[in-house]
Amino acid sequence: MQLDAGAGGPVRRSLVARIADQDWLFAVALALAVGVLVWFGRSIKDFFAPSAASVLVPAFPGQTQADALIECGRLRLRCVVVASQSSDRYPKDVVMSQAPEGGSRAREGRQISLVVSTGVVIFPMPDLRFESARNAALDLNRLRLQLEPTTVVANDDIPANHVVAQQPPPLTSVRQGTKVTLSLSKGPPGGVKVPDFAGLSIDDAREAAQRARISLGQIVWTPFGASGPARGQVVRQNPAAGTEIDPFAQVSLQVSAGPTEYGYLVRQVHVSATVPTRDDAANVRLQVRDQTGTWNVYDGFAQGGAKFDFNLTVVGSAELETYINNELLNQTALGAEPHSGGSPAPEGR
Repeated sequence: MQLDAGAGGPVRRSLVARIADQDWLFAVALALAVGVLVWFGRSIKDFFAPSAASVLVPAFPGQTQADALIECGRLRLRCVVVASQSSDRYPKDVVMSQAPEGGSRAREGRQISLVVSTGVVIFPMPDLRFESARNAALDLNRLRLQLEPTTVVANDDIPANHVVAQQPPPLTSVRQGTKVTLSLSKGPPGGVKVPDFAGLSIDDAREAAQRARISLGQIVWTPFGASGPARGQVVRQNPAAGTEIDPFAQVSLQVSAGPTEYGYLVRQVHVSATVPTRDDAANVRLQVRDQTGTWNVYDGFAQGGAKFDFNLTVVGSAELETYINNELLNQTALGAEPHSGGSPAPEGR
């Protein structure tokens, strides 16, 4: 028993020594791990949360852009205007929103993103009637108006997919973002047959065309000599009588200038007109009156100060009449009556 006890003593001391050595290493490793965790946690905190030296971000909405930039400079923050939007709440050049929000903390040099108001832009609603759906959509997009789903209505007087009515009406005060509803024409049911205009007077031909819902295009006054038809009588037409055409296609007529006419004056005239300066838009109608009849060069709404330039072809005595809201503004002579009988007018035939 004593021999066994003596032999076991050194073995137990060696085991205790090894355990003591392992406890020391474990303590060192544990302390090192705790230190790493503390350092890592502080780094994460400093990354996501500003340090104690950070500044309190002011609330800029309601301040002018200039004042906000001055305040940012004083606090050593970097304010940047990232967008401009129209607003009926904030006046022009006033901050609408920011990121990060006011009341948060940020380190010096941090970017503060600002959205600034452009104010309320109010303007008269354009007249889109008779325009194609495509052109109307382009106009609305250019003015930053919002097109609502369109409706289709029966209408025999306006081509298919052209605007019949609109809401808001023309000249109504609107602002960017206003919703606009358009009613488009379904168009007439089908083609129409061209009447026989030959032999009719030009006045009777116009009435017949109106009854048949035919649009007359070019009317050519032609001298046929002493044996020619009476003045104003339709001699030829294109397309021919009985032809089925689109309801909005035009029919051209050749009309006799009269037995005594040896020639007539055809003039190429450049016309310029300016709408008088006014606060609102007005209905402007530029009307030409010549040997072929009366026709409109322009009929629609225009802003005060708008300018018009046209190259016109007029026959014989002609004048241009300018109407503002259906009131005659002025008359301008475009040419003189061609000579009747004898030799032709000296300006040409």
